[in-house]
Amino acid sequence: MSSVREVCQVIRSHATADGDGVKIRRVAGFNNASFSPFLMVDELKSDQRADYVGGFPPHPHRGIETLTYMMRGHFQHRDHMNNVGELRSGGAQWMAAGRGVVHSEMPIMQDGELHGFQIWINQPAHDKMTPAQYHDFQPETITEYYQETQGLVRVLSGDLNVNGEVIRGPLDKTGVPVTVADWRATSGDYLNLVTPSHHNMMVYVYKGDINLGDRSVKQDEMALLFQGEGIELKANGHSGVLVFIGEPIDEPVVHYGPFVMNSIEEIEQAIQDYNAGLFETY
Repeated sequence: MSSVREVCQVIRSHATADGDGVKIRRVAGFNNASFSPFLMVDELKSDQRADYVGGFPPHPHRGIETLTYMMRGHFQHRDHMNNVGELRSGGAQWMAAGRGVVHSEMPIMQDGELHGFQIWINQPAHDKMTPAQYHDFQPETITEYYQETQGLVRVLSGDLNVNGEVIRGPLDKTGVPVTVADWRATSGDYLNLVTPSHHNMMVYVYKGDINLGDRSVKQDEMALLFQGEGIELKANGHSGVLVFIGEPIDEPVVHYGPFVMNSIEEIEQAIQDYNAGLFETY
């Protein structure tokens, strides 16, 4: 590859809570151009029911997509469009809020464990007032690739070029091209990824530690990479990594709670519309 990506920033996730007191680790990048089109990544991980039992009661969104990925445990979704889904371990859920959605999400432990992620993806301005959409992807529909010395790759969204072989995930409806993949590796495993040079790329280590080029990235760290045509990931032990690649959205980002728009006026309109009960009529 002629242009190898290098690490430009490392952000450590921080402990916080959301919904009805659900404990999470979060990395946010609403106003970080290197994060776009992604906005935020929340990790849910616990073996204590009290950490998440309240779940995420009914709440609104406008202007974003969410991709929820459960590696261990279940996740129940209900929304005002009468969509009801229960995500099983290893599956994913995608929702495009568009002009408005009201939904609830309830995590459920399996065999004493819960581990998953919710990823916020920005919508370009021309999609922010389109009708909401929802789709779930049960574990058997997630595309998997395994090679000795390379570990297991699960592609949830978009296309991932691994050592010259393109692996396509089941989600292809995102507003801009977005790739999200899960890499599970043992010591010495490596991946050579070829990427669109103008797309942003981030890597979150949820287990173990890896090398990106000559830079070490450890558990609970998100590495943002400079633009380029590819990168090699190498595992230094039993490791788990989420890979994010996407076309940046070069538009203003104004964020207020569950709403992400392009101006404060649009945020104020979203609040008015929700308070007026309009979201549940869309």
